[in-house]
Amino acid sequence: MRLIRKIDEMRKYVRERKNKKLIGFVPTMGYLHEGHLSLIRKARRECDEVIVSIFVNPTQFGRGEDYHSYPRDLKRDIALSEKEKVDVIFAPSVEEMYPEGYSTFVQVEGRLSSVLEGASRPGHFRGVCTVLVKLFNIINPDISFFGEKDFQQALIVKKMVEDLNIDTRIVLLPTVREEDGLAMSSRNSYFNEEERKAAIILYRSLKKAKEWIDQGERNSSRIIQKMKDFIAKEPLARIDYIAIVDSKSLEEVEQVERGNLIALAVYIGKVRLIDNMRV
Repeated sequence: MRLIRKIDEMRKYVRERKNKKLIGFVPTMGYLHEGHLSLIRKARRECDEVIVSIFVNPTQFGRGEDYHSYPRDLKRDIALSEKEKVDVIFAPSVEEMYPEGYSTFVQVEGRLSSVLEGASRPGHFRGVCTVLVKLFNIINPDISFFGEKDFQQALIVKKMVEDLNIDTRIVLLPTVREEDGLAMSSRNSYFNEEERKAAIILYRSLKKAKEWIDQGERNSSRIIQKMKDFIAKEPLARIDYIAIVDSKSLEEVEQVERGNLIALAVYIGKVRLIDNMRV
């Protein structure tokens, strides 16, 4: 496995293989967990070459967010990637990706990027789209792999790829969870023991919503209120948002139908988690 830090070197590597190999790409911010590894394994099965990027992207963090404290452990990420037979880790510096004078950004306009995470974290998707366009241009992957935990992000990336005629296919894989249901996230490493136990309230509330729907409840407002009441029983939890939306447009729905998305963001202590479930 190779570790590449320079854009020119990464491009040279891809040029030498592009005509002969199907390239799979897994973009990450590092501190790899089983969710990332599931994407890597899928890429390994479907592609000749697997490239993983590890880059904590400063442009997708807002003021007061956890950019500087975000967990980083490149040595650990390298060991995990080698075990999964990754061909290349691309781990550029911030200066390599955003040199002095950098001033170009990519924004998907409209509802997809303005609700849910877009409303709670202004500028977040602008940063995500910008770095992904750069990575797509550098690596030129045939297939790019994303997880459903960041469902809104995946919709936005698909739209961006379509609108800008970027030549990569987006593959979306299911959320990977801990045994108790907590969605895997690098930020889970922030928790102390008490917070970690409290964090399963997100998944438990989604399961409760599914139960209510299975029992015949279809009114979105009532389901959301029940979820709020359920989460309120956990003293360490503070709700940012809960929404039930169309899984393609992210339009809020009044009556729940098959295929709708239940999405929520909840603070556990100071740590903000997101999760979702398809109906």
